[in-house]
Amino acid sequence: MITSGEILQTIEMIDQQHLDIRTITMGISLRDCAHPDIGVCCGRIYDKITKCAEKLVVTGEQIEKEFGIPIVNKRISVTPIALVADSCETEDYVPIASVLDKAAKAVGVNFLGGYTALVHKGFTKGDLRLIRSIPEALSLTERVCSSVNVATTRAGINMDAVAEMGRIIKETAMLTATDGGLGCAKLVVFANAVEDNPFMAGAFHGEGEPECVINVGVSGPGVVHHAISACRGLPFDDVAETIKKTAFRITRMGQLVAQEASKRLGVPFGVVDLSLAPTPEIGDSVADILEEMGLESVGTHGTTAALALLNDAVKKGGVMASSHVGGLSGAFIPVSEDAGMIRAAERGLLSLEKLEAMTCVCSVGLDMIAVPGDTSAETISAIIADEAAIGVVNNKTTAVRIIPVPGKGVGESVDFGGLLGKAPIMPVHPSSSAGFISRGGRIPAPLNSLKN
Repeated sequence: MITSGEILQTIEMIDQQHLDIRTITMGISLRDCAHPDIGVCCGRIYDKITKCAEKLVVTGEQIEKEFGIPIVNKRISVTPIALVADSCETEDYVPIASVLDKAAKAVGVNFLGGYTALVHKGFTKGDLRLIRSIPEALSLTERVCSSVNVATTRAGINMDAVAEMGRIIKETAMLTATDGGLGCAKLVVFANAVEDNPFMAGAFHGEGEPECVINVGVSGPGVVHHAISACRGLPFDDVAETIKKTAFRITRMGQLVAQEASKRLGVPFGVVDLSLAPTPEIGDSVADILEEMGLESVGTHGTTAALALLNDAVKKGGVMASSHVGGLSGAFIPVSEDAGMIRAAERGLLSLEKLEAMTCVCSVGLDMIAVPGDTSAETISAIIADEAAIGVVNNKTTAVRIIPVPGKGVGESVDFGGLLGKAPIMPVHPSSSAGFISRGGRIPAPLNSLKN
């Protein structure tokens, strides 16, 4: 039974500590939409999305109003489009991106993920067509998000795909230059991508998922920060225990919303992703949590250890609060979307190298990193390769969402507004990686991939 004290505690978390449901994401299979005629394929895609998600937004709004729980975003993820479009007798997949955008607008969601290719071991013709269409697709659409998986622990790293994605990111930045390279903020390069991630820009509806499913992503950095502020001077055992208890309460709220949305929409409940997803708002920052543990600034020595404690405690606390925990689940460290990270980067206290070290123990990877517009495609590819190697060797999901901001350099910033926030331009290493990237081929899977 829920006590009056627990109700009052939840109200306080919502009103004063930025607690919210970050997203309700409906996953929709589009495998039955495939057709050789791209016009027919597009028609089927539009009809299916608008039918399945017709009541998604209004249902989310009703739950939000009735329960008093803020639900920030309502989103859709779909089957990787490279799989759906592979049978289309066309070289141009951009019309599919356009119809996805049209369907997203029709049902009122803010983002739709799944303009995706899975190429960790190699390319099909459809994969290459989709990847090479990404810059144009993201420049012509508002709500479509794209992702490409270039590595897995079982397959190793597809370095041909890594090299190609460096060029794709550069081209995407140039085609959206008037918006500061905004297209790159909707493009993620993964290692070990998961099939049930509700967060954008990396969400897609995996091959092992049901016909339609509801996944919920919760958040609450402000709640965790407030909770551990009472632990000043106490040992890390007490800090970890406090985070676990807080993560449990946050996840229970997500479970409640997920089950209610599932029931009202008549769609199976998938997972609760209990990731701490920050925003640019003051008081809603993962960096603030790390600094509350005793760091003068995020980025200093000890940051990686503090983040490891946070990530582990969030998982331990949250996993007991939901019947199905999935997605990424842990702590995100996007620079532009976290007020504390922005502050540290602007003061020169947070480097790309330190962020890379932090990705060894967080939920994802180098997220929403702005770099100089003249950064070479090979350097971007090398950054992707490093991050993929961390994911492959450690058997975890890692990702790169990097924006080479056209016409800007170190010391400047780019402001995307909203949840995407403001990103200071961070320096990259001046030495070339071109010879390394030009080798191509595959970096073999590590020994720990042999688990059968």
